[in-house]
Amino acid sequence: MFAAGGRRGWIIGTALVAAALVATFILLAVNSQGSGRNNAASSTSSQSPMASRSPKPSLPTPITAPSSTPAYTSPASPSSERPTQAPASSSPARVLASKKLAAMSLEQKVGQLLMVSTPVTGADANSLYAVDTLYVGNVFMKGRSEAGQAGIGAQVAAISGHVSGSRTQGVRAFVATDQEGGFVQIMRGAGFAQIPQAIEQGQLPAKTLLADATLWGQQLASVGVNVNLAPVMDTVPSAAFAPQNAPIGAFGREYGFTPGAVSSSGVAFAKGMLAAGIDPTIKHFPGLGRVILNTDVSAGVVDNITTRNDAFIGPFQDAVNAGVPWLMISNASYPLIDPDAMAPFSSVIVHDMVRGDLGFKGIIVSDDICDAVQVSAVPVRARGVGFIRAGGTMALCTNQTLLPPMYAGMMETARADPGFAKQIDAATLLVLQAKAAKGLID
Repeated sequence: MFAAGGRRGWIIGTALVAAALVATFILLAVNSQGSGRNNAASSTSSQSPMASRSPKPSLPTPITAPSSTPAYTSPASPSSERPTQAPASSSPARVLASKKLAAMSLEQKVGQLLMVSTPVTGADANSLYAVDTLYVGNVFMKGRSEAGQAGIGAQVAAISGHVSGSRTQGVRAFVATDQEGGFVQIMRGAGFAQIPQAIEQGQLPAKTLLADATLWGQQLASVGVNVNLAPVMDTVPSAAFAPQNAPIGAFGREYGFTPGAVSSSGVAFAKGMLAAGIDPTIKHFPGLGRVILNTDVSAGVVDNITTRNDAFIGPFQDAVNAGVPWLMISNASYPLIDPDAMAPFSSVIVHDMVRGDLGFKGIIVSDDICDAVQVSAVPVRARGVGFIRAGGTMALCTNQTLLPPMYAGMMETARADPGFAKQIDAATLLVLQAKAAKGLID
């Protein structure tokens, strides 16, 4: 997503030559206020922030992504301190979460499994309807703002204040944004550092990047954000292929061109966020570094190279081992892994690989599955259902006008299907455990 964070509008980039990409982005940013779950520029219109996070560049004749991969060795941790995986699994958190789950209505449970976008410049009527009437329990600050810590903090407080009290049984919100750096930095102005692109961050020593990311995370925490839909753990196979890779390489969102380089820097960034009290989100599993098109603005995005035991999955495994609590699923298709379903609706990818192969116990969030063109053939009412059925935890919707039908589809299916209702309960419990561990439950 352009993230995841990255789900969650956005201005779809027009066909431009790669040499004019940066100038075009600047022009878009001036005329709009946008963001990225594959993220680069957006506005507060009904367009997806994802499209703005990753505007679609004009692509020259594609360079085929290399099918062979370099040998991969897990890098040494940049810090001797190893964060605990899934702190929400602690016993006190489970007890408190279980009590809250028992007190919740089905409407409130479904609301905990959704993250709705809201403009960082100020909530609109659709965002407020989602949190006030549909009990949605999580928000994604989308768009672009130069208002600095004071102005942005006021907007975060205003919307997050709606997610509490009787609406949610005293459970407060996960408040997410996309603060990767470079083109994908939603919050700017006084009190926010200008964060470099990931490709530049990747040139820093891991300890330096960890310290920098800690500062960037502290800046997010100061305005009430507690989840960052970053870092990108996708590996672009070469510098030559990067301009062809619309969602990642074209915007310098990759930390390097080998799994080892991506892992070292991505884990350092994630640990810095954790040190600041921000939950980082690794994305976009199982990887978007080998595709040509951007799922935000194109359909039929397929990775015909990645396999279930691919070396390019290594950075995700290292991040899970380091204790990252959130993981975002790509919207692309991976026929060598699951020929029958796109990633967000594939139980092989979402459940078998993430829960089984990686051993991940945290929150599995979707990329934007409202505005993303990749999923446009799937009825909106079926998208949240499909993601939860596949084993997901939280569905990201970066177009707040489409949130109601997604919510309705989940409600209807839970009432008609006891098996799906049990999946709702299990996913809600996981979200509540994570919130209890972060002190977000009264």
